[in-house]
Amino acid sequence: MTVADKKRQRAYELDFLRGFALIMMIFMHSAWDIRYEYKVDTFGFLESDLFWGIIHPIFIVIFVGVSGVCCTFSKNNLFRGLKLLGVAAGLSLATWFITTYLNIYCLIIFNVLAMLAVSILLYTLIEFIERKAKADPRRINALLGAAGAFFAALGSKLEWLDYSTDNLIFLPVGFKMTSMPYMVDYMPLLPWLGVFFIGCLVGRVCYSERKSLLPAKNKAAKVITAPVEFVGRHSLIIYLVHQPVVYGIMYVIFMLIRR
Repeated sequence: MTVADKKRQRAYELDFLRGFALIMMIFMHSAWDIRYEYKVDTFGFLESDLFWGIIHPIFIVIFVGVSGVCCTFSKNNLFRGLKLLGVAAGLSLATWFITTYLNIYCLIIFNVLAMLAVSILLYTLIEFIERKAKADPRRINALLGAAGAFFAALGSKLEWLDYSTDNLIFLPVGFKMTSMPYMVDYMPLLPWLGVFFIGCLVGRVCYSERKSLLPAKNKAAKVITAPVEFVGRHSLIIYLVHQPVVYGIMYVIFMLIRR
């Protein structure tokens, strides 16, 4: 298959969905900075139960679910998972340093990057066992679906469990602890590992040929969707740089306005 063929077969709808979800996340982060960091009385939706209970989770479900689908496209998930885990660890270390020594509170311990890294590595383990045991793919699909549904349901009902603990080893799981440090961004494995596994199931079943399920786009559609797809294809680097860039731009703008 030529490079041109691969480009034509790329599942552009996945790039678009992940890009759209990331753009919405960037908008939400920007709105949060304006309302709470710079004390501008706007973006009142941030205090709406509808936003936090329905709208915001939809964006996260799209982002995490599509990441699960894309995981089934990769030929080296072990490398992807370890690389992402290293990036997540570096981000945590950087935010700890800034919070501790620069007195700018931005502590992150376990956010979406760490959650995706662990999820990718767990799926890598499942793939390894599947190959070594020569397991029926249908059984693995059933396992992914059942585990995904269970983790997603359990994660939304953790308050039913007695999870009182001070051990930070449980922080990635999603247990609320009495001594949990405040984090500016936090995304535990439960329920999001479940969403990721369901995305993996969709990828294995619906994208087994690793190509788009939609017809080829015409020129007008390509022009319209290209920026969003670009964001989706480069989601990691854009996610990493967007907050300091947006915060820096706002800092300059509000410094000039309030002089």
